[in-house]
Parts: sequence; structure tokens; C-alpha cells
Amino acid sequence: MLDVDPELAYEHAQAAVRRGGRVDVVREAAGIAAYRTGRYAEALRELRTVRRLNGSSEHLPVMADCERGLGRPERAIVLSQEPEARTLDADGQVELAIVVSGARLDLGENEAAVATLATPAVRAARGVLAVRVAQARASALEAVGRDDEAVAELARFSQAELDAADGVVDEDDDIVVFDLDETDLDDDLGGLDESALDEGAAVADTIEDEDDLDVDGAAQQSDGDADRDEGAGGFSAGDPSDERRDGEETA
Repeated sequence: MLDVDPELAYEHAQAAVRRGGRVDVVREAAGIAAYRTGRYAEALRELRTVRRLNGSSEHLPVMADCERGLGRPERAIVLSQEPEARTLDADGQVELAIVVSGARLDLGENEAAVATLATPAVRAARGVLAVRVAQARASALEAVGRDDEAVAELARFSQAELDAADGVVDEDDDIVVFDLDETDLDDDLGGLDESALDEGAAVADTIEDEDDLDVDGAAQQSDGDADRDEGAGGFSAGDPSDERRDGEETA
């Protein structure tokens, strides 16, 4: 629900915390949902808890961005300089560089913001992350008056790619479930290779034969159980009430 209804996602995460607040992935979900809904102080608290629970610093970029959201860009930069920042994977380090660039802009250090996103590691980003790097670079370039370069940064991507990087979700992209009636099914089968149909029929026959064997075996076991019951005085092994009544009459 994070992409389509972050507030509802947050409510679900809070329900999970009430039931399993000592589980790291539960607190992680709560932290991410809080971040996505702008509850930066709460998100920071939850992600710090996650860090204590599992020892991972993978959410360091999000924590740094929470500091920015709370109006403390200098703390975001301090977080980026922690030794744990060097343990992040390649994508995590790019994410952190984006946050640091934004923090530099917040502090009026525009040239430093551009330089932060000019390293080979950041420029090597691919996919949606590459689009987000371009967006961050465009903002930094505009801040230093290099508007043409800023436009060129974004011109490499389509509007759909830019929307995806911004988290824009197409609500029309629903999963459609088709209910095939018998006629549709016959039409679909008509398009299959005949040998494939024969092979499928052979597999079905094999399964049916195995089921017959299972039924015969069960019937034989049932007959054997009945013979044992007769030898035990006619009581069924699964009917303890008859045995109890017989004992009461004897008493």
C-alpha cells in the first residue's frame, strides 16, 4: 500500500507494531511507512531501533533524509560520514549521495552539492536510480546557474521514467483476472500443439492410475482393520464409548 495509499500503509504498520514490536522487520515497516507519510521524527526513531535490533545500517540514507526533513541538514551530513556508511552497497551509497547533495543545497553549499553527484560511482547508477541522480543533479546545477546542463540532465529520460522516479503510480495498472468459460477454454486448447495435449493426457492418466492404487491400498487396509476388530470381540478400535459401557455392565 505504500505506493497507492501511504497513510493506510502506515496504519497497517502501526497495527503490526502493536502485535510484534520487538521484531526488526516490523519496526522497519513502521519506519518506512512513517517516512513516506512525512513523520520524520517517528521514522528516525523506528529506524534507529531497527539498527539496534539487527545491527544493519542499510537505512542510513533514509535516516539522513529524515534529518533533512526535520530541518537539520548538518546532521544528515554527519550521518553520511559515519564508518557504517562505507558498508552500504553501491545503490545505498548513491542514495546517500543524493541525500547529502540535498543537504548541501539546504546549507547554501551549491557547488559542493554538484560535486557530491559528480563521482564515478554516482554516475554509474542505472535504472530508476539513475533518473533520480539526474533529477538531483539538475536541481544542483540550477542552483549554481548552469541551467542548460540541468535541462540536458533530464532530457535523457522520458516523462514516464521521470514519473517512475518520482513515485507516480498509474492507478489504471490493475491486475485483471479473467474467468474463462468452457468455450474460451476450448478455443485456447485449440491453439496448443497436439503433441503437448497428448503429453498432458498421458500425465493425467498416470496420476489417475496412482490414485487408483492409493484407493485399493486403503480398501485393503480397511478390510484388515475390520478382521482385527472381529477378533477383538466386535469392538471397533476407534469407539471407546462401547468399551466403557461394557466395563460399566461388568462392574
